[in-house]
Amino acid sequence: MTSAHPATPQGRPRSGPVREPSALTRNPRPSRALARTDPESESSRTPVVPATLPRLGAGGEGDAYLHGMHIVIAGGHGQVARRLGALAVARGDRVTGLVRNPAQLPDLSQLGVGGVVLDLETATTAAVTEALRGADAVVFAAGAGPGSGAARKDTVDRAAAVVVADGAAAAGVPRLLQVSAMGVDSVRDGGVPGGREEVFVAYLRAKLAAEEDLRARSGSGTLRWTIIRPGRLTDSPGTGRVRLAQSVPRASVSRDDVAAVLLALLDEPGTAGMTLELVAGETPVSRAVRELVEAS
Repeated sequence: MTSAHPATPQGRPRSGPVREPSALTRNPRPSRALARTDPESESSRTPVVPATLPRLGAGGEGDAYLHGMHIVIAGGHGQVARRLGALAVARGDRVTGLVRNPAQLPDLSQLGVGGVVLDLETATTAAVTEALRGADAVVFAAGAGPGSGAARKDTVDRAAAVVVADGAAAAGVPRLLQVSAMGVDSVRDGGVPGGREEVFVAYLRAKLAAEEDLRARSGSGTLRWTIIRPGRLTDSPGTGRVRLAQSVPRASVSRDDVAAVLLALLDEPGTAGMTLELVAGETPVSRAVRELVEAS
């Protein structure tokens, strides 16, 4: 299926270099496992951006980012993923969400986000590579979700993350962000955190294994990765102010602010190779990211 990318919103000041978005390679005869949608093919609607989403540069900082990126989000219908997609579309990026269920595509379209139906639990590296080809960045935000058992924690939170990283490397995608979780170090070397249910421990083990897979790739290719470990996620309105470092005390963070940080990290290659923990704080998002780079 051939489709055009969402139109760049007008009237918004730009800074930094402007690049034409690279085109996603398309198979003129897509398989049933890989179906695409494009929001403009349904209507010319203006992307809907939730009012509670903080803009990059909130807190008095000026907007500073690259324009015209093509961002692919694995787990594109997730709560953080949809917030990230809306933010990216609003600033002029092209966004594609990878989803397992075709019924989720209209929700993405309402945000101006294109969609690819691809079950990452069963997809081959070749299929993932095709879906990612031409992207400037990939964000792995997929998860088995509440109510899933230990087996799906492994097939989604670990195995799907690995196949996305494999596909990104094969497709020549230069940037990858992986959403992990605070607390994964508690299961390192076979550790078992006290007071945690077996399924949650399996979740932490899967997330840690996915992280270790990325670290093992360091120096073996051109994929620049960053791992982000958010604290307990909330639906509170974002403040645009966070605490972001290699290690921070346990606390909560809004999904709005996680999305804003992900967008800022995509624009800062100086954070490549970092594993960062994120909770609510007092530092504006853009400054928090910039300070990490300056201190490295």
